[in-house]
Amino acid sequence: MDHPLIAFNQQSPAHLLANYLTSQHIQANVVQHDKEFVVVLDNSEHIDRAKIIAEDFLANPTHPKYQQAAWDNGKNVQLAPSSGGFSMGNIIADAVKAPFTSVVFILCVAVYLLSLFGLFAPIAKHLLMQPFSVLSESHEWWRLLGPAFIHFSALHIIFNLLWWGMLGAKIERTLGMSMLLIVFLVSAAISNAAQALFSEPVQANLYLFGGLSGVVYAVMGFVWWLGWLRPSWGLSLPNSIVGFMLVWLVIGYADILWVNMANAAHTAGLISGCLLAAALSLGSGKRQ
Repeated sequence: MDHPLIAFNQQSPAHLLANYLTSQHIQANVVQHDKEFVVVLDNSEHIDRAKIIAEDFLANPTHPKYQQAAWDNGKNVQLAPSSGGFSMGNIIADAVKAPFTSVVFILCVAVYLLSLFGLFAPIAKHLLMQPFSVLSESHEWWRLLGPAFIHFSALHIIFNLLWWGMLGAKIERTLGMSMLLIVFLVSAAISNAAQALFSEPVQANLYLFGGLSGVVYAVMGFVWWLGWLRPSWGLSLPNSIVGFMLVWLVIGYADILWVNMANAAHTAGLISGCLLAAALSLGSGKRQ
């Protein structure tokens, strides 16, 4: 009788773990159940030791000893390469498979192009954030989301949409459109509200800040923390990318760049993304 040990949503890590367990004299195989790949043990004699090995694997799945075990078994199993590169072809392909990611992408591009053709003023009038005292009277609460779609330069929108296209599509493909929608709505509202607290309105009680970067930091934090808390879900982010984004955040506070950075929005977005990942992980653990 087979004894299930752990399930993965990708085939490669399941086979890596099964091969390593076999090398440790714990007979294991991989069986597919629906869309999951389940590592099963031939018997329950070594299940406690197998659980410890599985936990070690989840903590560091790229350790060379797992690939070595596959080679020793005459197999060459590798983890799927990270989609963390900046290949425009990969990003467009991912966005096409992720409709909500595509919708936000297209809206940002459309707003930017309309701004270039002289429509920035009416767009800003209807989308930019206003003081909370004004919002409480006008009830134009969409302004908590509006600034996310406004960008002020080509570099600004390219940088944000590269990250959004990569990370947003990764979340949407793995956890579904509803989850990405929640992350977007929560992080956009929180990051814009936070930036408003540290900004001064200009004419017509409008705050002159915008961009998708608060949401970008949220999806980055969301993927980063889920990769740490729930590695078997298949979401992860290379440490180099996390390090780059955190350094970029610190540089913004140092005020040494040629542009004004929405530091409060970036920080609030990052925190909201991390907390949403923690809440999702905790909720999933309770359901189990």
